[in-house]
Amino acid sequence: MKPRVLIADDHTLVAEGVEKLLEHDFQLCGRVADGRALVRAVEKEKPDIALVDIALPLLNGLDACRQIKKSVPEVKLLVLTMHGEQYFVTEAFRAGVSGYVLKQSVAEELVFAIKEVLKGRLYVSPSVAENLVEQALHPVEPTPAGSTPSNVMLSGRQREVLQLIAEGQSTKEIASTLNVSIKTVEFHKTRIMKQLGVHSTAELTKHAIAIGLIAMPHQPTVPGFPP
Repeated sequence: MKPRVLIADDHTLVAEGVEKLLEHDFQLCGRVADGRALVRAVEKEKPDIALVDIALPLLNGLDACRQIKKSVPEVKLLVLTMHGEQYFVTEAFRAGVSGYVLKQSVAEELVFAIKEVLKGRLYVSPSVAENLVEQALHPVEPTPAGSTPSNVMLSGRQREVLQLIAEGQSTKEIASTLNVSIKTVEFHKTRIMKQLGVHSTAELTKHAIAIGLIAMPHQPTVPGFPP
């Protein structure tokens, strides 16, 4: 029986391209377009492996992976992303993923990477690994304006609220999405702004982008997929 794969990506063309790459070797058991749907789908379908984009709406891929590893720890997770920076790689493996593949090279690597992860091994795109080695050998001292982004001071719920604020949801909409009161959302927003030392929604959005909670407004075209 073919291994069962679930895909989480909010870009339809990317998801369809991934499906075409995998349909021969794997059984596709679902496709979702946001992090909350991903968590629900994994809990329902129990796939052998889920392919997860980092920049998912409603709940980013890394926090979705954290939730999945608590509720369905046996499911393997592999990140598919445009982000090759050390911060994202580190956070992904801390979240419990077993593989990390860049979308730029997905056509050449993905099938092999999935098979490696399903065998219980770890997989990282060679270009990512080379970059990590280069950073380790030649570390660059960060400047205050370009420091490594950090969300260690924010709780999981605070990251959820921050992401939804950055995605443009109103306080009422966030309360509905998270199933909490409006006062609770306002409390979290106030605490987040105080902890980050920011004073506007624009600054919150900038921070959300920096730590990968949301994508930049215009993502580059993803090469490598079959027409």
